[in-house]
Amino acid sequence: MTAVAAGMSAVAVAAHRSTVKDPADAAALEALAGNPAIRTLFGEPVALDDAGGFAVWRTGTALAVVLGVWALLAATRITRGEEDAGRWDVLLAGRVPVTTMVARHIVVLVSVSLLAGAGAFAGLVAAGATAGGAAVHSAGLALCGVFFAAAGAMTAQVFATRSSASGAAVAVLGVSMLLKMVGDGVAALGWLRWLSPFGLTALARPYDGNRLWPLVILVVVCLALSAGAAAAAGRRDIRGGYLRYPSGRGPRMRLLGSVQAFAVRRLVRPLAAWSAGVGAYYLLIGVLAVSMTDFLADNPRFADLAAQAGFAGLGTVQGYAATLFALLAVPAGAFVAVRLATLAADESGGRLTLLFAQPLTRARLLIGEIAAALGGVILITTVAGLATWTGTKAVGADLDLPDALSGAWNVLPIALLCLGAGVLALGWAPRAVTTLGSLPAAGGFLLKVIADTSGWPVWVGQLSPFAHLAAVPDVPVNWPAAFLMTLVATLAAAAGVVGYRRRDLRT
Repeated sequence: MTAVAAGMSAVAVAAHRSTVKDPADAAALEALAGNPAIRTLFGEPVALDDAGGFAVWRTGTALAVVLGVWALLAATRITRGEEDAGRWDVLLAGRVPVTTMVARHIVVLVSVSLLAGAGAFAGLVAAGATAGGAAVHSAGLALCGVFFAAAGAMTAQVFATRSSASGAAVAVLGVSMLLKMVGDGVAALGWLRWLSPFGLTALARPYDGNRLWPLVILVVVCLALSAGAAAAAGRRDIRGGYLRYPSGRGPRMRLLGSVQAFAVRRLVRPLAAWSAGVGAYYLLIGVLAVSMTDFLADNPRFADLAAQAGFAGLGTVQGYAATLFALLAVPAGAFVAVRLATLAADESGGRLTLLFAQPLTRARLLIGEIAAALGGVILITTVAGLATWTGTKAVGADLDLPDALSGAWNVLPIALLCLGAGVLALGWAPRAVTTLGSLPAAGGFLLKVIADTSGWPVWVGQLSPFAHLAAVPDVPVNWPAAFLMTLVATLAAAAGVVGYRRRDLRT
């Protein structure tokens, strides 16, 4: 996280030199970003004539979201996850109370978030941005990580399972991001940003006033949330939570007849949550289509500057949809990686040992999980296409349903690469399933952006699968590339199945 924060910040400062060559370009880009659709999607433009301000606008929100997701998932994993697995029992039987355990884990997560903020500061200053604005921006970025680390620690006390705690913390992040987007896009609702850590960070206005009061408020909230999480830990039972499932309910036997059916059963809840989040975002994308394309059609110079800033193809509804659909590969790839990581966690937690003692092959179990994850990612992309089409129809934009669905399904080859990489990791490096499974999507996207904005050799950017992703529905599907990515994913998955069958169980 520290390396990503430093690298993306430095690259964005460097990109400013090629994008904004004179004051007229800066004014034009700021007018482009002043459009409500742009403000909603990418945040309020601040000091775009300054390299640091441009970097904050390009990367600030994205880095804050990535750091927040990492912090909350790490918090639930090393608190609730370790407690559920029984690895705290002997330790807590000694002289260390659970309140101290949780507090010390929060301190570590806070330190790492501050380190990531320091990385962003170093990247900005090293690339030539002024130190004052860099300090305000990096402080806000770090505090976003601190907030969601504390939120993850709090939900780990409230809920009795790691999955529920992580889901609740992710929901907090989603609501926070939605409040900022609405506050950025609708001037009358700008006050909503004061209710979101992302909004408070933006209200600090790095490189344009460097206001500290929003960050002071965020510090107070973070301290209160962290202290509350530590205090809440001491008022519950070990391996328990304040909210738990009722113990007296009758048995629910649906989808328990086979391992394949059970894979579908335990996919339903997370799939519903992922589909709701992705669907809400792409519904907003569709609603903003007319506002975006009309503005760029009337101002071609702004469209040229948007292309130089990394937002090409926004001048038509089809190009706009294609540009935003490309981003769908990241959550789609993360979804399949997380599902396979759940299987790895079940194995290390000992929940598969008795199952494999039955006449059941590992390959059968794994294939059932692969099929469920594949069906889930197809459903998520379909929801994104339907949501985008619904939004465009609501505002009268010209986007047919087949075009919307084809644009959403166009990212499936990258999701398949993530699935193949995740299965390969499960078979040969089970501790790295999430990292390796997310690499084709998240890593490929970062590689493409950095290669394009840093002037790296063309062949470096071609290593990213996004470089071979056609802008569907604006242009036809790149079938050879899609077939090749699918073939690579299939071979990786086959190698992973072989490794999974041959290695010992992790217990």
